[in-house]
Amino acid sequence: MSRRLFWLAAGLVSYTYVGFPALVLARSRLRPRDYRREPITPRVSVIIAAHNEVAVIADKVRNILAADYPADRLEVIVASDGSDDGTVQAAQDAGGARVRVLDLPRVGKHRALNAAVAQAQGEVLVFTDANSMFGSRSLAALVAPFADPAVGGVAGDQRYLDGTLDDAVAGGERHYWAFDRLLKESESRAGNVISATGAIYAIRRSLFLEVPPGVTDDFATSTGVIVQGHRLVFAPDAVAYEPVGSSSDVEFGRKVRIMTRGLEGVVVRRQLLDPRRHGFYALQLFSHKVLRRVMVLPLALLAASAARLARESRLFALLTAAQGAVYALGLVGLAAGRRPRARARALALPAYFCLINAASLQAIANVARRRPITTWEPQRSQEGPTP
Repeated sequence: MSRRLFWLAAGLVSYTYVGFPALVLARSRLRPRDYRREPITPRVSVIIAAHNEVAVIADKVRNILAADYPADRLEVIVASDGSDDGTVQAAQDAGGARVRVLDLPRVGKHRALNAAVAQAQGEVLVFTDANSMFGSRSLAALVAPFADPAVGGVAGDQRYLDGTLDDAVAGGERHYWAFDRLLKESESRAGNVISATGAIYAIRRSLFLEVPPGVTDDFATSTGVIVQGHRLVFAPDAVAYEPVGSSSDVEFGRKVRIMTRGLEGVVVRRQLLDPRRHGFYALQLFSHKVLRRVMVLPLALLAASAARLARESRLFALLTAAQGAVYALGLVGLAAGRRPRARARALALPAYFCLINAASLQAIANVARRRPITTWEPQRSQEGPTP
């Protein structure tokens, strides 16, 4: 029985971390589906939900208003979700007449976004986080794919700033997003990216579906265009820069929130898991947003079954030792905090791997216990991000 459990767990882990990415990369080469991109300038509404973001909101508003995009085709809406730290005034002072600030009570991010969209007049809605800074040409790159009528949404590229947190977790986060960027490019080339990141993405105003409570808003909003039969593609030149969390504890809390809301989002969009209607995208969604987020369970089974078999076979003894070494390095990386760059780089992936899976376990528990997360408390560094 232990051997069967080991090989079952090993198969799931191997498919999720190796087999699925290889399948996506191969499919992008064998079955490419191009789409049109042109330098169009539709009317754009940039929507920023903010709760107590006084440290970054002025820089964010100025960053959007400075974009290389026609000023008369651009509106900025800041939806303050019960901010009591001066966020509203800071946004108004930074944008003047060019920014509309909604001073809402504490209603939750989903209601803040829905309220902002109700006020938006643009043909294209651009969603972004308060601490994500756009490159000067990011808006133009983000809307270019809407020249193709089949495209309903465009995901941008989130990148982390150098020098914001030089520790193992930050290094692992950057490695992860570099790999995720490669997957998004391949997914987009052959059909749809799985979903967008909240740092930077856009959808057609006509395809917006109200954000339900308790889910990751970027996932729910971006996948809504796929539900309605349109493509969700990736624009690698539409870049948003942001810092990683100010500590491992902050980053852990952020991951728990994202994963909990992400799993709830898959439940809301469960029709997308039907391969009869959505083909290969259903496999993408299940592999990336379900299997990867519950991978802590087969990983635990893999470790336990290998340890049980270690007394019977040298191979399993070596596998047990290898797993123990990875987790030990990860724990050292998490405990090390800020260290010289070379040491942090050596511990980056193990530390990030451990943090992600610990957060995944907490998120699974939240979903199982029906503990949705509907509000958020941003924890930023004292200095606002600047690309």
